[in-house]
Amino acid sequence: MHLHPLNDLEELKRLRRQLHQYPEVSGQEQKTARTVAEFVQRYKPDQVLENLGGTGLAVVFKGEEPEGPVVLFRAELDALPIQEANELAYTSVAEGKGHLCGHDGHMSILMGLGSLLHQHKPKKGKVILLYQPAEETGAGAYSVLQDERFRALEPDFVFALHNLPGVPLHQVVVREGVFAAASTGMIVELHGKSSHAAEPEKGRSPGQAMAELLLRLQDITAQKEQFQDLTLLTVVHARLGDVAFGTNPGFATVMATLRSYRAADFKKLKGLVEKASAEIAQKHQLKQTLYYVEEFETIESDSKAVQFVRQAANKLGLAVQEAEQPFRWSEDFGRFTQKYRGAFFGLGSGLTQAQLHHANFDFPDALIRTGAALFYTITQDILDA
Repeated sequence: MHLHPLNDLEELKRLRRQLHQYPEVSGQEQKTARTVAEFVQRYKPDQVLENLGGTGLAVVFKGEEPEGPVVLFRAELDALPIQEANELAYTSVAEGKGHLCGHDGHMSILMGLGSLLHQHKPKKGKVILLYQPAEETGAGAYSVLQDERFRALEPDFVFALHNLPGVPLHQVVVREGVFAAASTGMIVELHGKSSHAAEPEKGRSPGQAMAELLLRLQDITAQKEQFQDLTLLTVVHARLGDVAFGTNPGFATVMATLRSYRAADFKKLKGLVEKASAEIAQKHQLKQTLYYVEEFETIESDSKAVQFVRQAANKLGLAVQEAEQPFRWSEDFGRFTQKYRGAFFGLGSGLTQAQLHHANFDFPDALIRTGAALFYTITQDILDA
């Protein structure tokens, strides 16, 4: 590899470990954002916008000539509500919370880009370092995009990366078109009438309706021919009434995750689920409510933006893998690629690395320099051309 020198790499590693030790979950990233805002001042950015979409911040570096393309790179501020099982000098001190997806490393990579931009100012245009809140819930990107101060930045290209366990360390993974699936959590509530368990005829239990709905939901995605590509529905929770042997239940809840590679399939799946729920509720004379939570758009990478990623990897001597299929997991960067030209790509974090969201995950510091160099080389190719 032929990477750009990072003069303060050791400081960036310490930053990563500090962020790891003091994680904050989605929507609560005030201290994390403050740490980032204070650290980045050493690179003398031209502008810092704070409290974007909640706790987010955008750090702007201008080129020698202000006119020119605007390029945005994004990292995530939030950690997960999972107890860390590692025994490290910097293990999470927050009970039940941990940076077990690598967002601490992604933030440090973005800070490394800030260091390189401070050392080598672009010829023209602007570079935006976006530290985004609440990626894990799918709410952060949406909130940032609603902020008028962010919309005024008007990026021409947007980029983000994610470390990928199980992929050789430093290998770059790209894919034109759909990179990762759209998904959403769905909650169906069925409302009947409770009664004494000795007099079930005086109530209206949603038990049979819940059973029918569970079977119907599984049947929808079993009919694969009605969809163009991978489309999944996973029931994650079902509840009928309370644990009370003297009561005939009056309510039921069914929760499922809907997932698809294609926007048309995703829309169709939602429609079929909504139809099934309404029909079953009507059949059993129940009231029903259906709503969605944690919605993620499909990530679609623009071909030109992907070519910038390939080109940067080649210049740095990094291996590039073309993903044959999209990834089944979701990431809220899809909201950015729906609005702006951009690319999302993977960076291998090692064949023996613990999987994302696992209690033993710890981001490899070796990727900080690699990720920063990739982002910086993309910047050069766009702004120094």
